[in-house]
Amino acid sequence: MTNLSDRQLLKELKDRLQERTKYEHEIKVLSQELQVVTTRFKESEALKSHFISNISNEIVNPFTSILGLSKSILAVEKNDWKKVVSMVALIHSEAFNLDFQLKNIFVAAKIEAGEVTPNIAKVNVRNIIQTMIESFGLVARKMGIEIEFNFDIAYGFGKNFYFKTDSEKIKLIMSNMLNNALKYSYKDSKVIITVTADEDFLTISVQDFGTGISEKNQKIIFERFKRLDSGINSINRGHGLGLSITKALLDVMGGSIEIDSKKGEGSTFTVRIPEAKNVVDGFSGEGNDIFFDDDDEIF
Repeated sequence: MTNLSDRQLLKELKDRLQERTKYEHEIKVLSQELQVVTTRFKESEALKSHFISNISNEIVNPFTSILGLSKSILAVEKNDWKKVVSMVALIHSEAFNLDFQLKNIFVAAKIEAGEVTPNIAKVNVRNIIQTMIESFGLVARKMGIEIEFNFDIAYGFGKNFYFKTDSEKIKLIMSNMLNNALKYSYKDSKVIITVTADEDFLTISVQDFGTGISEKNQKIIFERFKRLDSGINSINRGHGLGLSITKALLDVMGGSIEIDSKKGEGSTFTVRIPEAKNVVDGFSGEGNDIFFDDDDEIF
C-alpha cells in the first residue's frame, strides 16, 4: 500500500472536517426543531389547561343559575306572577349565554380538527343581522345600550338583499362581534352596526363607545384564548375565544377583519367577506333554514 502524500492527507483531513461540520450543523438544526416542537407542545398543554379552567365557569355558572331559578319558580305562590316573570327573564338570559358559549366551543373544536368548510346559500343579510340584534336585545336593555342598525344597501333586492355566503358562519361572526361590543361598552351608551356591499364583498362594521383597546393588545386580540384583562377582578368576563373564532371563520371564507380603536374611546371592528363564486339555488332566511326551488336536488 502506497503512503499518502502530505497533500492528499491534508485534503482527506479537510474533507472529514467539512463532513463533520455538516453533521454538526444538521444536529444543531434538528435540535432547534425539537426545541420548537417541545415549546409548542408546552404551549398547547397550557392553552388546553387555561381553556378548560375558564370555559368550565362559562358552562357551570349558567347551569347553576338555571337550576336555582327553576327551583325558586316552583316555590313561588300562584298569585305572585311578577316574581315568576322576573326569574323567567333571568333563566332566558343565562340559557342564551350558555347556548352562545357552547356554539363557540363546538366551532372551536371543529376548527382545531380542520373540519370547517363553507356551506353556501343565498343569505338574506338584513334578516340574519336583525335576528342577531334581537337575540342580544335583553343584554343590551339590561345595560341601557342602544343598538343602531344602518343597512346601507340600496340595490339588488333592496330590503331583501341576498348574498352568496355561509349563513351559520355569518351568524356566529356577527354574534361574537356584537357580544364583544356590548361586553366592553359603557352603560347607557350605543353600539352602531353598519352593513354595506358592492358586487364582490359584504362589509359589516360594529362600533362601540366603550373602554377601547390599546395598541399593544390589538396585536394579540385574535390569538386563541387571549383576554385583554386577565385579572381576577376583571369587570368583563370572557375567555377570549370569540374573536379568535371570528378570525378563523373569516380565514375559511376568504374574508378579513380590521380593528380601529383608541383606549377609552371605543372600538370599531370591520369584517369584509367575499361573495362565494359557486352557483347555488338554496335560500337562507335567518341562517337556520335553507329553502330550495322545486326542481333542485339535494345530494
